[in-house]
Amino acid sequence: MNIKKGDMVKIISGKDRGKTGKVTHAFPKMNKIVVEGINIHKRHRKPKKKGQKGQIVQMPMPIDISNVKIICSGCSKPTRIAKKVVGTRKVRACKKCRAELG
Repeated sequence: MNIKKGDMVKIISGKDRGKTGKVTHAFPKMNKIVVEGINIHKRHRKPKKKGQKGQIVQMPMPIDISNVKIICSGCSKPTRIAKKVVGTRKVRACKKCRAELG
């Protein structure tokens, strides 16, 4: 999986298409990520103790990585990811401007 926690991504399909956000969680085995402020769902919580009120909690849910593109820090455009060899290590690079992605 080429997208990691902390990357800025742009949503390219779905109800939140066009929005951008930061990746907060990555699930490589499921090929899904959680982006802050994107794909918000409401969960109804029961009261835990007597006399306490129930509440509606809004939480971001995972989306598939095929629905996002990473935003390059160099050219600030949504792009695909290339692999580039620098010295003895492989790094992620922007397909458009060939800048390294952190």
